[in-house]
Amino acid sequence: MAEFTFPYLDGIADDYGRDGYVIVRQVLPPSLLAEIREHISWLMKRHPELPTESLGHWLIADDPFWVRFLSDGHLLDVAGAMVGPDIAFFAADYICKSPAKGRPVYWHQDAKYWPLEPMEVITVWFAVTESNRQNGGVRVIPGSHTGGLLPHESIEDEDNLLRTHVPSNFFDESSAIDLELEPGDISMHHPLTIHGSKKNTSDRWRMGGSIQYMPPTTRISHDDWPCPFMFRGKPDPEINSYKPFPKYVEGEHMPFAGCEKW
Repeated sequence: MAEFTFPYLDGIADDYGRDGYVIVRQVLPPSLLAEIREHISWLMKRHPELPTESLGHWLIADDPFWVRFLSDGHLLDVAGAMVGPDIAFFAADYICKSPAKGRPVYWHQDAKYWPLEPMEVITVWFAVTESNRQNGGVRVIPGSHTGGLLPHESIEDEDNLLRTHVPSNFFDESSAIDLELEPGDISMHHPLTIHGSKKNTSDRWRMGGSIQYMPPTTRISHDDWPCPFMFRGKPDPEINSYKPFPKYVEGEHMPFAGCEKW
């Protein structure tokens, strides 16, 4: 398993290209992690109608803390090692599994679901709490990104967050690797890497989520995508239109360090 410690990223692109994933330790600082945990709790109270595994990208465009977190320089430095100096943002989600009942995500490939042309994008999975085999952490099939996009079949299991999956006859499930992360660690995986996660059977939360970064040469083909942002470098004016950063409004948004400058 390829692992790196932030900010030492030499060779990360080679290992990512070979295995379809990498782990980078100690990316998110403790102060930001504390604010992310507060933000998750704030969103859960604000949106009790939403599953805790689906606090998603449609909430981001009008939330200054979301954008402050997603554009954090630590994250962009790691993403930049993969996508280059110009970094655009596609989507993100908090995917938080509650103790003893957090839902599984069956084997799938992200490229199946995203309106991106070409499919040049990376997923950063960030750990806010420990994420491991016991509490429903992410699992990957190493090297599976080299096999192209596989058929995804509908499945009637209501527990499965996505309602579709890649049937196990298309890959060797015994080769699966558990990406065990500590708070502040991240993993990155390719949009064609087969991955998933099991139910949370432990007595503690698994809090974390995913972020998708891309070069500005990747087009979002969905007409009304809710949260395209340009985070670093220059956009391509002929490809995507990006939203302005949201303004912080006291009493409407969660306070955070530096919010008065937003």
